[in-house]
Amino acid sequence: MKKDGWIFPYIKQNKKLIIITVCLGFLTVLAATLLMFTSGYLISKSATRPETILMVYVPIVAVRAFSILRAVSRYLERLMGHNVILKILSKMRLRLYKTIEPKVLIMEKKFRTGDILGVLADDIEHIQDVYLKTIFPCIVGFLLYLFSILVLGFFSWEIAALVAVYLFILVVLVPAISFLMTRSNMRLIKKGRNNLYQLLTDAILGISDWVFSGRQNQFIDKYEERENELYRLERKRRRFTRIRNFCSQLMVAGLVLIVIFWTTEQSENGLLAVTLIAGFVLVVFPITEVFLPLSDAVSMVPRYQDSLERLEQLDDKKGTDKNGMNATIKHEEKEEVFTAERLKLVFDQVQFTYKSGKKAITDVSFTLDQGDKLVLLGPSGSGKSTILKLIQGVIYPTNGKVTINNLDTYSFDNEISNVVSVLNQKPHLFDTTVMNNIRLGKRSATDDEVYWAAKQVELYDYIKSLPEGFQSPLHESGVRFSGGERQRIALARILLQDTPIVILDEPTIGLDPRTERDLLEKMFQVLQGKTILFITHNLAGIKRDDQVAFLDDGQIVMRGQHKQLLAENPRYQKLNQ
Repeated sequence: MKKDGWIFPYIKQNKKLIIITVCLGFLTVLAATLLMFTSGYLISKSATRPETILMVYVPIVAVRAFSILRAVSRYLERLMGHNVILKILSKMRLRLYKTIEPKVLIMEKKFRTGDILGVLADDIEHIQDVYLKTIFPCIVGFLLYLFSILVLGFFSWEIAALVAVYLFILVVLVPAISFLMTRSNMRLIKKGRNNLYQLLTDAILGISDWVFSGRQNQFIDKYEERENELYRLERKRRRFTRIRNFCSQLMVAGLVLIVIFWTTEQSENGLLAVTLIAGFVLVVFPITEVFLPLSDAVSMVPRYQDSLERLEQLDDKKGTDKNGMNATIKHEEKEEVFTAERLKLVFDQVQFTYKSGKKAITDVSFTLDQGDKLVLLGPSGSGKSTILKLIQGVIYPTNGKVTINNLDTYSFDNEISNVVSVLNQKPHLFDTTVMNNIRLGKRSATDDEVYWAAKQVELYDYIKSLPEGFQSPLHESGVRFSGGERQRIALARILLQDTPIVILDEPTIGLDPRTERDLLEKMFQVLQGKTILFITHNLAGIKRDDQVAFLDDGQIVMRGQHKQLLAENPRYQKLNQ
């Protein structure tokens, strides 16, 4: 029982509601059992042709009372059960969001998109089923098992012992066998579904590449192959379920025969009224209706276990450094960084190597004091994106250190957004108003602060000219705005975010030269006083006094002022041509 697990803490928090739900479930079964018993007695008693209706008046009233009680208790059980489950799920989903949201960049490295979708789409719903389809039915079934044996023991301990052993097979052994037989199959089914999620998300994200390469048929064939494998596993599971259910029904028939023989013998010996025979026989059916689903309930446990493992993997609260040591730092140390007037970003002989053994960067060192600007040049695959991720704390250096005021960047977790902001190639604009999109940089920003940020990036007049002004909807991805305008909105966000360090990750890629020049000029103007790391692949927007580092094959091969490199370095001179 893990203190921070996904099952038992919620049972403890809601134990009163769960106890009430279980009691209502047991009351429902008890009402159904008494309804069948009194119905059987009423039928038998009526068949003896009693002299007056008063002889069966009490059973008639009891039948009506138990039928109403069963319906009411069933409704209350469902109402209470779903109420407690919805309360638990709301807390689980909030916890899951709070777990994923701060680590979303790190998870992007550790988990595939399909895994995250699997957690959000399947795993929480499976945890819901733990309560509705496993925990509640198993508790009610166990209570009913004990109650049935005790009631039979009141009439005869011999028959009680016989039925106890017989029902033990139905209640314990059959579910246990079902669990063992379906465990590996259920895990394979769950894994297969996750693989389909991954395959579909990869295909959607890269659909244009599939089409342009003419390999869409290959994708379809691969998808159908995995889907058919999943169907084969499902058919295997359903076939076993049908055989198991058939055997269980045979056991129910055997139990009916046992009760018939016992009640007949008891009646012949004068120990049981003949009118009670039908009642005892009919009681078997509502009781076994509770026992039969237990096999399905227990068979679902492997699926729950797989879901719990993934949730617990996401819920790993300990930050670790490259050596696996605890990387959590005190809140007071972070506060010192957040309130510091001057920050120093340091790369100290940093190396990062992928698990495949490929080195992304090697022995990279540079220092940025508050207000410095470094232009990081380099071709695709040279390691620029790796440096960005190291600053964000998404990945850990294999060797060396990346620090802000002597604190490792990966130790900040989600709080790195208080220190570093990023303007990338394609900032996402949400399907909401312009006001809300800009305010994303600072949720507590007033309207006047949003107006100020818009004026700084020279968008205020244009936005005000729209029919609805700052309340104008952007629609999905901000399609009503040009590429330069979308970047200016993202820049306004960064101004509101007001972090001391700003990373410009090729923010003008895809723009025409004039828009690129104007936008870069505006960026550097409004970001004066900030520490700027300008990641780019060309020399547009670079001024004579800017510090430039050229990254090639993971190493800094050129370093110096723009004007100095232009004058002395032939390779750099070619880049400027």
